[in-house]
Amino acid sequence: MFFLMICHHHDGPEIGALRDSLRPAHRAWVASGGDGVAIVLTGSALMNEAGIGIGNFGILQAETEAAARSFAHSDPFATGGVVREITLTRLADTFRAERIMPLSGT
Repeated sequence: MFFLMICHHHDGPEIGALRDSLRPAHRAWVASGGDGVAIVLTGSALMNEAGIGIGNFGILQAETEAAARSFAHSDPFATGGVVREITLTRLADTFRAERIMPLSGT
């Protein structure tokens, strides 16, 4: 199954520094698919009009919604206090994932 994950980050001047400090662990988590829980097909930061990070998104492949949720909620951005809200939406079974190159290299 495929899912659109949107993570909204907390506001505040300290969040940018916290996000920067957790970014290496976040990127390692994404690359590993949460130790194999999911495959991240693509993702990026979400920015406001001023170019300040306000969140991140990803398109995930996971066996179940529970696995996708586990991946999202165990991300260092989530466990480290950057993320304030996660929404996860299942994509149609006809989603054409082959058009997206996985970040994990698989």
